[in-house]
Amino acid sequence: MEKCDKRDAVIQAALELVAEHGFHGAPMALVAERAGVAAGTIYCYFKGKDELMVEAYRSLEARMLARVLSGYPKGRPVRERFLHIGRGVARYMIDCPIEFRFIEQFHNSPYGVDHRREKLLGAGDGNVVIELLEGARGEQIVKDLPTPVLFALTFGPLIAVCRDAILGFIQLDDALIDRSVEACWDAVRR
Repeated sequence: MEKCDKRDAVIQAALELVAEHGFHGAPMALVAERAGVAAGTIYCYFKGKDELMVEAYRSLEARMLARVLSGYPKGRPVRERFLHIGRGVARYMIDCPIEFRFIEQFHNSPYGVDHRREKLLGAGDGNVVIELLEGARGEQIVKDLPTPVLFALTFGPLIAVCRDAILGFIQLDDALIDRSVEACWDAVRR
């Protein structure tokens, strides 16, 4: 296995174990075993578990963002761009339940709190969703609410719908995804 492949295998193993058992159920020895590498090999790529988990999230976030932004209608009306992102997020979560469970674990952990604080309360820093919401608020297209509230009202319900679909409580097809994303938009539009 090449060096890059080993690093990727470690990240994938961490994602899977956290999704299955939570952060405490993903000790480094088990991550190494799942990745098919020696325990010490992990430390060639990561200083420790904290760095591994943050890097696993960053890797996952980059993959998800690339997929969600594929075909992004840049320059189109805010609503159209929002619907594109919402549909992409929902489809990604439904198609990738392990990654979705990792994201939920991460966002509700001390790792994720710092990350979310940086994303939601930072200066935008190229985050297309935050820039879209803040721009829409500035143009008075959406309600005048703080960015974290706009984010919660739009993506919080969508995440709950995806979670319920993965758990088998609802059948989430493309039509229901579209209607759900539109309902999230309706929650914040003026």
